[in-house]
Amino acid sequence: MKLKDIAEAAGVSTATVSRVLGNKPNVRPELRKQVMDVVERLNYRPNRAAQRLRSKQSSFIGLIVADIQSPFFASVTRAVEDVAQANDYSVILCNTDEDPAKEQMYLEMMQSENAAGVILAPTLSLSEHFAVKKFGSFPMVVIDRLVSDYSVDMVLIDNNQAAQDLTKHMLSHGYKRIVGLFGESSATGQQRRAGFEHVMKKAGLPVDEKMIISMPAKEEAAHEVVSRLLEMDEPPEAVITSNGLLGAGAFRAIRDKELPVPESVAFASFDETPWSSMTRPAITVVKQPTYSIGQTACEMLLKRIVDPERPTRKVVLESKLVVRQSCGGIL
Repeated sequence: MKLKDIAEAAGVSTATVSRVLGNKPNVRPELRKQVMDVVERLNYRPNRAAQRLRSKQSSFIGLIVADIQSPFFASVTRAVEDVAQANDYSVILCNTDEDPAKEQMYLEMMQSENAAGVILAPTLSLSEHFAVKKFGSFPMVVIDRLVSDYSVDMVLIDNNQAAQDLTKHMLSHGYKRIVGLFGESSATGQQRRAGFEHVMKKAGLPVDEKMIISMPAKEEAAHEVVSRLLEMDEPPEAVITSNGLLGAGAFRAIRDKELPVPESVAFASFDETPWSSMTRPAITVVKQPTYSIGQTACEMLLKRIVDPERPTRKVVLESKLVVRQSCGGIL
C-alpha cells in the first residue's frame, strides 16, 4: 500500500498524508483525524526502511562478536537479528577471533559504510583502553565485556561473581586440584579467571600456574591441554572452563581417556549448550541469559539511534548456576 492509496481514500493530497504521518505542523486537526482514521481502517504501516533510505539514514546495524561458533554468540546473534528485523533493520555480522586488528578493520568498515549503530563484544585490548579510542559517529552498545569507559551502553553479566559461585560449588564437593581454563584474549575470560583465583586463595589453596591456564578459546586447544594434564603423575581432580568452546574440548579429552565423570575427574563449564544437558552425566554449567543479552542490547541500540543524547546505561543480567551430575551434583 502506498501513500497515494491513503490519499485517495481520505480525499486529500499525498503531501498532506506525508505531513500527517511525519507528524509535521500546519495540518488542521480535523484533516489530521481524517487521514489517521483511514490509516487505522486500512491498517497501513509505513515502510521505515524506505523512509531511512530517503533521509540518507542507514538501514543496517553491525554486530561484532568474537566467534559465531560459540554457543553464547550464536544465541545472542539470533536475538539481535529478531529485534532488528522487527524494526526494519538488517544485521551485518563480523567475527574478530579476538584479534584487535580485525576488530579495528570492522569498526572502520562500519564507519565507512555509515552503519546506523554497532553492537560490539570488544577484545581484551579494546576493553582495557576503550576510553581513549575513537569510534566515529555511530551509536554503540557493548555486550559481554566490561569496558574502561562508562559513557557507553553495556549489557553484561557479573562474570567475576559467576566464576566465584561455580568455583565454590566445586570446592563444596571436596575437590582441591582444580584445573581452570580461561580465554586469554577476552575481558570475560580474565574476569572469570580472577573470580576463580579469588575463591581458591580464600580457601587457602595454591594458585598453580600449571593448573590455571589462559589460552585461545578454541575447542582443539582445550582438548590438547586437558589431554596433557590428565597424563600428569598427579592429574587434576576437576576441570572448570570459562566458555562453551573450551568446555567441549575439555570434556572430549576426558571422554577420550575413558575416565568416569565425576568419579575420576569432575567437570563444569560456563555456557549451556545443546549437549550439556543430554550427555551422561549431565554437565553443571553457568547458564547465561544469552537471548536476553542480545535482545536488550539491540533494543538499547535502537533507542540510542533515535535519541543519541539519552543517558547511558549499564544493564547487568543474572546468570544461573545449573547444578547437575558432572561434579557430584543432582540430576
